[in-house]
Amino acid sequence: MRTDLTPEQMGVGPFYKLLTSVVVPRPIAWVSTRSGSEDGGVDNLAPHSFFTVSCVDPPMVQFTSVGKKDSLRNVSQTREFVVNLAGEPMFEKINATGTDFPAEISEFASVGLTPEPSAVVAPPRVAESPVALECVLHANIELGNSTVVIGRVVHAAISEDVFVTDERGTSLPDVRRLAPLARLGRNEWARLGEIVDITRIPYDRWPGHFGR
Repeated sequence: MRTDLTPEQMGVGPFYKLLTSVVVPRPIAWVSTRSGSEDGGVDNLAPHSFFTVSCVDPPMVQFTSVGKKDSLRNVSQTREFVVNLAGEPMFEKINATGTDFPAEISEFASVGLTPEPSAVVAPPRVAESPVALECVLHANIELGNSTVVIGRVVHAAISEDVFVTDERGTSLPDVRRLAPLARLGRNEWARLGEIVDITRIPYDRWPGHFGR
């Protein structure tokens, strides 16, 4: 048995809550921006849980602003932003930056985080975060009441402490050391759970395939 539901039947708000309860877990883009000079150049920081990689070449990431929030307004004005990794040690402060502070109030100062100068873009990085992806705006795509913000990654700053070198000599960030948080439904969050490894089977080794 299944329960059949439609957006028309439930309404926008309840169906939104349903989506965020089943599209899980969702990585978090902890987005730092700076308002335009006409708005005083205020640094903003906010978590966005509709976040993913958009493109490989050139490297792009995207987050979605539901409604017209400060992050979207600032990116539209300055065309720059930073995606900081939302890690477990900063759980409460990440949640606090989701508070609807007035635009003229910086979340950095309000929740006790350290703004760190970025290498390429004007918005600061979060010094306490082990990963910062500095981005320039590629496109804003408006979809209904939301806007997908796509940024080209122009610089990555990653803490040396999170790198691990494998048996082939490749050095990459280790997910256990990153300890990323994820969003679930309602007020639920998730920590990193059990990690399993599995390799893909090439077609020429697929059972029943004999190299034809």
